[in-house]
Amino acid sequence: MDCVVRLVLLVVSATGVAMAASSHPHIVFIIADDLGWGDVGFHGSEISTPNIDALAYSGIILNKYYVSPICSPTRSAIMTGRHPIHTGMQVGVIGGSTPYGLPLNETIMPQHLETLGYRRHIVGKWHLGFFTEAYLPTRRGFESFLGYYTGHEDYFDHEANEGSMYGLDFHRNEDTLWDVNGNFSTDMYTAEAERIIKDHDPSEPLFLYLAQQSVHAGNGVDPLQVPQKYTERFTPKIKDVKRRIFAGMVSALDDSVGRVVAALRDAGLTDNTIIVFTTDNGGPTNGYDGNAACNWPLRGVKNTMWEGGVRGVGLINSPLLGNNSYVSDNFFHVADWLPTLFHAAGGDPSTLNMQDGFDMFDMLKENGPEIRTDVLHNIDPVNKFAAIRAGDYKLVMGHISKNDNSWYPPPQLSKNQGETKFDTRLTFSFEREFSLQSQNQNVHIFHSASEENKIHENSKFQGSPILVQCGQKPLNASFNCVPEKSPCLFHIPSDPCEFNNVAGSNPDIVQQLLKRLDQYRSTMVAPNNKPNDPNGDPAKHGGEWRPWK
Repeated sequence: MDCVVRLVLLVVSATGVAMAASSHPHIVFIIADDLGWGDVGFHGSEISTPNIDALAYSGIILNKYYVSPICSPTRSAIMTGRHPIHTGMQVGVIGGSTPYGLPLNETIMPQHLETLGYRRHIVGKWHLGFFTEAYLPTRRGFESFLGYYTGHEDYFDHEANEGSMYGLDFHRNEDTLWDVNGNFSTDMYTAEAERIIKDHDPSEPLFLYLAQQSVHAGNGVDPLQVPQKYTERFTPKIKDVKRRIFAGMVSALDDSVGRVVAALRDAGLTDNTIIVFTTDNGGPTNGYDGNAACNWPLRGVKNTMWEGGVRGVGLINSPLLGNNSYVSDNFFHVADWLPTLFHAAGGDPSTLNMQDGFDMFDMLKENGPEIRTDVLHNIDPVNKFAAIRAGDYKLVMGHISKNDNSWYPPPQLSKNQGETKFDTRLTFSFEREFSLQSQNQNVHIFHSASEENKIHENSKFQGSPILVQCGQKPLNASFNCVPEKSPCLFHIPSDPCEFNNVAGSNPDIVQQLLKRLDQYRSTMVAPNNKPNDPNGDPAKHGGEWRPWK
């Protein structure tokens, strides 16, 4: 099926008036915030995510997908197709009062898509800088914006607390909205996405970037927030209170996905749409930010170089990828989205300047051979750590974690002699697992009858979670790697949970990866980070977070 020109007639109104579909595919890019590896049903979670699972099992699951370990770097890579070490975004995240952002000399995804005639909208989280108006999303290629600038905020009053600074952070385009108190952000962002889809002219290509707040923690006083109707879905199934509230947050996110897909269906857009769903980093578990995410059985948490920090939940779903529903075990890095989607949109990825990302569209469509040979996780010259995976081996060195070096199961999990074993929740009927549950409506995600039949026929695949098999955990797993003292090496295919440091028996491979790190380091630019500016305090601007320079 041609991925660029697909001229079909869609009925777009109740009166039966037909309009020509866009010759370019619509792109809906959904990014979840802080969603862990073990927080989705198709990875074997105890949290039911039927809508996300439906997208996964009727699309392509990215099983070897890597993101940055924390928010702003990942979002910068999505937008630029460049690794954070090449944009100065490799150290930490942008604070609310820190005067820097994703450099203005970077052309970002909506600007590239504008050259192809796309309408471009952002809903939700920005977190790529706002200290001057030039950094606002509406100045960087997006036509509309509803959301917030900072890294986190309260889900109901929409105020963001950073240290001693506190202020409202909720905006439509470049105006602060003061009348939103009490409205749950996940629902507001979903409603805005539905409105954009409903009002969109299908003869023009749409780029909708939906960056949900869910499931990031809110402010420190009350980090886990969701309407009670969502937590009730997991009573009494999940006993632990924090995990149950978090499960409700995930469920609200899942409902949002269902509603967006239903809106695409109702608008007659699904046959010509590419949907991406991704997390921005590993889940914050072990009390990180007061959250209750799960990366089990992977090691580590958000903001670490362990697999639990950088191996991400990711998928792509579109009829334009052919009759493909499978699990991809090829490398895919978050920087690959821009060239991949630009190709799908009809552009020439070779015209994108200074790309680190690879165009993966044909590989995905054809289930072709692997294109990438390595993934640089990061080089942080401030906190003194680095990590890279090349082929089957991963090397970590330096202060790759702030004492979050262990394996953190969800509270209800049973562990036997170091082997991982999830609760068996995964025997679902097709109707239960693959129906979209949205506002008490059952809406099938599938793009056509043939697509639905394909999933029925592939019942073995659609009924099986994608589980990580760790094997036996050795007694010395927690202390056989001390990366602050010497580099550690892991063979990820046989040791995905990073139990066994094999650096001592593979010195040549260690040297090869150190050399590859040096090659990357030689191209790295200095971090953009700046100290907090007291002039950014909302108290100096009427109680709102807004540009101050």
